[in-house]
Order: sequence, then structure tokens, then C-alpha cells
Amino acid sequence: METIKGKWALVTGASRGIGRTVALGLAQKGCNLVIHARSEDHADATLQEVRNLGVEAFSTSADLGDSQQLDAMIEEIIERIGGVDILYNNAAIMNPQNKVHEIPAADWQAVFSVNVFAPVRLCAAFIPIMKERGYGRVVNVSSGIDKTPQLAPYAASKWAIDKLTDDLAADLKGSNVLVNAIDPGWIKTDMGGKNADHEIDS
Repeated sequence: METIKGKWALVTGASRGIGRTVALGLAQKGCNLVIHARSEDHADATLQEVRNLGVEAFSTSADLGDSQQLDAMIEEIIERIGGVDILYNNAAIMNPQNKVHEIPAADWQAVFSVNVFAPVRLCAAFIPIMKERGYGRVVNVSSGIDKTPQLAPYAASKWAIDKLTDDLAADLKGSNVLVNAIDPGWIKTDMGGKNADHEIDS
């Protein structure tokens, strides 16, 4: 079984929900963590939890829809630890529900900025470092959402993530940088809501 003890992972949107659960799971396997949240105080609780598990960890903050903040976050991570071995693109936003033909262009832009363009830029920043090291793992959180036109920007962004994942995996074949997408299902998180099918720990 592969060991990730001592590796460094960046988990975006790690202050709560799926991201927090993933960060704790990685820490339990001895993986060091970069905990991302939109603001540093939001990351405090998760940061303390993973440190309590005996791994190295620090937090970083950025609105992933803001290119300047995203660039600054990437620069900070590279300066502090030289890059990451594992990139877990978890952070995402949903658009306000609306009739599909009435969804404003600004909502499409906002969703794609966080859900697609940010993962693209994070991959572009860290995958070359992974290739140089001869090891890397990228996990992109996708969704099986379908026939939900009122959330068309969110759904389309996840289809884009699936295509990005497929193309990256093909491009990186044989490099020991593995790229996969995961659809966790409809989870009872702040985004998923209380009527979702599955508990977070599932």
C-alpha cells in the first residue's frame, strides 16, 4: 500500500465539510497539510485538528475567484515548502438557483472562476514540480449532478472538471503524477443541505 507519510498536501476549501474531512483523513495517514480557506480564521479549527494528529501543517487564505489572491497563495506555498506532492481541488461554489435562461452571465463567471479556472491554475503551478520530483497526486472533486437546470453553471463547471481531469491524466501518463476525479455524491454539508443523501463521514 502506498504511504503518504511526510508528503505535503494542499486541500482547498478545508475549513469545513468534505475538505475538512479529507484533511483529517490525510493527517491520520501522516501527511503534512496546507489548509486553505477563504480567510485564515476560517482555517484555524481544521489547522489545530490536523496538528493534533502529529503532522506539520499551516494555513493559507485566498478567494479562489480572485486571481491576485490565488497567485499570492501559490507563491506563498512554493516559498514555504517548494510545492506540494498532493493537490486536492475541493473548493467550489454554487450559483443562486434561477431559470437556466435567466441566470446572469456574472453567475456563470463567478462559478467558473472558482470551480474551474482556480483548479486549472493550481494544476499549472504544482504539476510541473510534481513531475520534477517524479511523484504527484491530483484529486479533483466532481459531481454527478444532472437534470438540474437551475444550477446549470455549477453542473457545467463540474463537467469541465471531468474533462480537465481526463486530459491531464492522458498527458501525464507514465510520469507517476496521477490525476483522478471523485464524485462524493450528495453530501449533507453547508452546500449540499440537510436533505442530501449521505452523511459527511460516508
